[in-house]
Amino acid sequence: MSYKEKIFFGSATAIITPFKNGEIDYEAFEGLIEFQIKNKTDALVVLGTTGEAPTVSESEREEIVAFAKSKIKGRIPLIVGTGTNSTETTIRYSKNAHSLGANAILVVTPYYNKPTENGLVEHYKEIAKRVDLPIIIYNVPSRTGVKLTKRVLYELRNISNLVGVKEASGSLDFFGEIANELGEYYSFYTGNDDLTYDSLLRGSSGVVSVVSNLMPREMHDLCALFKKGEIEKSKEIQNELNPLIKEIFYETNPIPIKQALSFLGYCKNELRLPLSPSTRTGEIYNLILNLKYKF
Repeated sequence: MSYKEKIFFGSATAIITPFKNGEIDYEAFEGLIEFQIKNKTDALVVLGTTGEAPTVSESEREEIVAFAKSKIKGRIPLIVGTGTNSTETTIRYSKNAHSLGANAILVVTPYYNKPTENGLVEHYKEIAKRVDLPIIIYNVPSRTGVKLTKRVLYELRNISNLVGVKEASGSLDFFGEIANELGEYYSFYTGNDDLTYDSLLRGSSGVVSVVSNLMPREMHDLCALFKKGEIEKSKEIQNELNPLIKEIFYETNPIPIKQALSFLGYCKNELRLPLSPSTRTGEIYNLILNLKYKF
């Protein structure tokens, strides 16, 4: 594919990393991957925020990417989260992901350092120059303390392997503005499950989703129906899922989604510190039961 082609349209699941007794639970991970592919997920993102990437060691990262690649077997794109607050570390992680067969990388804006607009431009230019993979820029200022701006995207627009933007600021106005003005240069994806339908109305190519860990077919259908022109059916799915989405983000992601998946037997409810288990087990359980009757 040429770099500026879409990596995917629809719902990409930002998949959890399952743990068991402090180690990666590869049996559970395989089951989760198959569950996603069977239920029409359009791409898989490993080692993102939902995958607890900050607490995964470098050797574990390589094992996770290699394992996911071996189980996906080319059926859907594999996107690897490689962004850190060090440009050199990000490049190293990205080159490793490339060597292990990733189809693209997701690179969050550097957190804690709080680079200027010029720093962000140079950060992404350096990564793009030294990594031969399609890159999705990830904006999530509530996590990073850094806001991606239209000027930064404008400065980077002609770099061939900067192909997409995951926009998770929660601002529909900003999403609509950048999608409208820069849509010929990037594919735009929302990172907010509750805004999937509204972002599609504003030119989105889909969503990098957390709730699709639990409801992959429904999130796929929401996007696919919209693309087919069945707008009201797409909106209905969004409205049905919104109560669950609200609960899934009531506490820090991925705390609630792991709790939900553990209720259904897909993994242990085990996180790595400093994250700790959900305090809202009853609310999550009841929402899952209700949704099982609706879909």
